This record gives sequence, structure tokens and C-alpha cells, in this order.
Amino acid sequence: MSLLVLSARDTFEATTRFSPDELVGLMAGVFAQLSSSDPGIVQPHRTAISTENHTALFMPSRIASSGTTMKVVSVPAAGAPEDVRARGLPASTIVMDEHGGHVRAIVNARLLTALRNAAGSLLSARVLLPSNANPTSIVAIGAGAQIQAHVSLFLTAYPSIQTCAIFNRSKNARLQALCDRVRADFPTVQISTGILSPPDDHEGPTLRESIGQASIIVTATSSTEPLFPSEYVRAGTHLCLIGSYKPEMHEIDTDLVRRAGKIVVDQKSACLTEAGELISASCTESDLVEIGELLDIKGKSWTPRAGLVQDVRQSGDITIFKSVGVGVQDVAIACAVVERAMKDGIGRPIEDYDEEL
Repeated sequence: MSLLVLSARDTFEATTRFSPDELVGLMAGVFAQLSSSDPGIVQPHRTAISTENHTALFMPSRIASSGTTMKVVSVPAAGAPEDVRARGLPASTIVMDEHGGHVRAIVNARLLTALRNAAGSLLSARVLLPSNANPTSIVAIGAGAQIQAHVSLFLTAYPSIQTCAIFNRSKNARLQALCDRVRADFPTVQISTGILSPPDDHEGPTLRESIGQASIIVTATSSTEPLFPSEYVRAGTHLCLIGSYKPEMHEIDTDLVRRAGKIVVDQKSACLTEAGELISASCTESDLVEIGELLDIKGKSWTPRAGLVQDVRQSGDITIFKSVGVGVQDVAIACAVVERAMKDGIGRPIEDYDEEL
């Protein structure tokens, strides 16, 4: 049996073959199945093992209609050397062959985790913003792979966006590289950068000014304190909160959570135990709506459930999508990438990987 190996560059090349609508459709199917308690979905709890410089996370998942995978992510420990922490989170996904039971492919997943989250966020915007919305400004906070994927996907999906402000805790090389790439890919969009504090230690608009003008806000940080107060955010803004995944993490304050009324989430149970903002605001299941509940799926197409979506919009003066990430998103994106790579001849096949001796 052969094994397909997709390097980081191979994975990037394969993902460029997907349109924003294809990626959104992929996540719509996943979330709809998840919210319908599809028996074909299996998500065991992740296993963590501490190594010399990392915590290795092993995350198996299955969607009967797509496949079975296991993602392995290494999260640098706080005391890891600087060169280790600078490399971010190494990640790989093993994709199984459903018929033969062997490993079908090994995929470098550094990009995929960020891309599937960005696709989920874009889905939330497609659902929660009015169908005739033409957002003109996006603010992104953070400078990692998550922000890069979100900014690129949103600017591609919404040509109406004219300005993009990216804020980080410091003006470092990573922020500069991110902005250089965005400017090169989207030369007609006005790109500005800034740091979160102190407020006057940068050129261009302040955080308050940028937040106040934003149609869409994306946060992807590990902050334990709200990044900005509720009063900065104007009515009608859509927020995608990607960063927090522990009770002590907070990217927005309780006032802003409550302004939304109903919070749209990827999975209620996960967010109520992991999303610090929602925990601090004493949110219960009745305060949350899973994004899969807002979708009607027919084949590979989806439409929003207009009445339910309207209820969410009318429950507050802003809309929020909170995601902590669910394993079945990894299954969907990894299997789709492998299929596209095999179709387009991307990657390195090892023909005799599982040869009988």
C-alpha cells in the first residue's frame, strides 16, 4: 500500500485550489452534522503527553461520511527555549484508509488548523451578517497563523473591505512579515498595524479608532485580560473570537458578551468548559446557539435558517461567533486536502510503505 506525504508547501499548494465558498461549505456540513448528533461522528477526548519542550496533544476523530484522522500538535512549554517557541506549533494529521485500515496519508497540519478555523469564522459572517452586507473594514488582533489565515480568507471573500488593521502586543518581525504578505496579496486594501499598548506608541489609527470603525473583528490571542472594552465596539459589528481555550483566558469583557444576547458557538459543551469569556459571563446553554443549528443542508449546499438567524440578530446589537475548535473540523479539512492533492498530483507518494514482506 502506498502512503501520501504532504509537506507544509504541498499542503499550502493544495489549499490554494479551494475557493472561500468551498471551504465554508465544508465547515457548514461539519457543524450541521455535529449539531444534529450524527452517530457517524466520533470525538474521543484528546490525550496530552509532556515532552522535553512541549505538550504533545493527540486528537483522533471520525466522520463516517468523510474519514478517520488523528492530529498531533506540539504546544511549546512556557520554559521552552526561544528558538523552539519561535517555531510555533508543529502539527501533523494522519489520515486513515477506511477500507483497508492502513494509513493513507500524513499531512503537515500547521496551516490546516488555522484554515479550518478561518473557514468556520467566515461561515459565521456569511450566516450572521445580512445577505446584502458589504463590510468595509476588518480589525485583527494577533500576528500568528490564525490571523494570517483569517485576514487572507476574509479579504478574498469580501472585496468590499477597504481597510485592514492588524494589532499585536509588540511590533515584532512576525507582525511585519504578516503585514508585508497581506500587502503583497491585497495591494488595493489599506493595511495598517499597531500595538495594543501604550496607545500612542505607533503610527496610524489607535486601537479605539480602528475598533470603532470595524465591520468585522477577529481576535486570536492567548490573552488573560480583555483586549479592549465593550464601549469601543459599534452596533452591528460581527466578532470572531478564536483565541481563548482555557477558563482563565479572556479576549473580550463581560459587557460585550452580554451585548450580543445569544452567542453563536461551534459546540456548546466545549465552549462552556473552555471559553473564558463565556464562563466569566456565567453563560449557560440557553445563552448559546450552535452554528450548526442555524443551517439547512441539502447535499453539498447550505442555506441559513432565516427565522433562527433573525432571532440571534435581534437578541443584541452585535453578533459574536466563539470557537474553541472541534476535532471533526480537522477530519473534514484533512480528508478534503488529501483528495485534492491526489487528484492534482500534489505530494510525495511512497509506493511500498506497507508492502508485505
